[in-house]
Amino acid sequence: MLNDELITYMQKLIPDRTNLFMEMEEYARENRVPIMELEGIEAMLQIVRIQQPTKILEIGTAIGYSALRMAEACPSAHIVTLERDQERYEKAENYFARSGMANQITLIKGDALEQEDEVRILGDYDMIFIDAAKGQYKKFFEMYSQYLNDTGVIITDNVLFKGLVYEKAEIEKKRIRNLVQKIDQFNEWLMKNDRYHTVILPIGDGVAISRKK
Repeated sequence: MLNDELITYMQKLIPDRTNLFMEMEEYARENRVPIMELEGIEAMLQIVRIQQPTKILEIGTAIGYSALRMAEACPSAHIVTLERDQERYEKAENYFARSGMANQITLIKGDALEQEDEVRILGDYDMIFIDAAKGQYKKFFEMYSQYLNDTGVIITDNVLFKGLVYEKAEIEKKRIRNLVQKIDQFNEWLMKNDRYHTVILPIGDGVAISRKK
């Protein structure tokens, strides 16, 4: 992972966001809502700009921050996003309405592991963004990658999990230790997956970028 000084330097170079995005960032900090770290989302948005996807599937809406950032970065894209937590998806709906970009977003309310039929109907997808329950990453990838177009890209956040994937000996809590083990196993499986070229970028909380071979 990058050292604190370098992270601070990089964050200073990131352009200001809109007032709404800054408000969402503050809400996430105050309410401990996990949203993508600034360096990580800037990298993802650059891929969105380069790829120019027509349709994006996001697994894990939270309060809608990433969905709106992608919608702004690529106004021609439509984002299908899934969230099971009622408080979070209601907050996301509010932000979507205020953003003026609600017409670019379809919100599916429910567990991503139970919404495959609806996702399939709305597909195929040029990009998939996975940022939900970390212990289910492999299941999400296997379930939804079949709806990715041949030139599509899958982006997975939090794959380095605060550096804990390589600092296992220092983890005391069993729940966290088990979660880290699952993420580590997912990373190994993903890097060895013979259907995808994958790179892991040590920015933000670790971002994996996978492209079909």
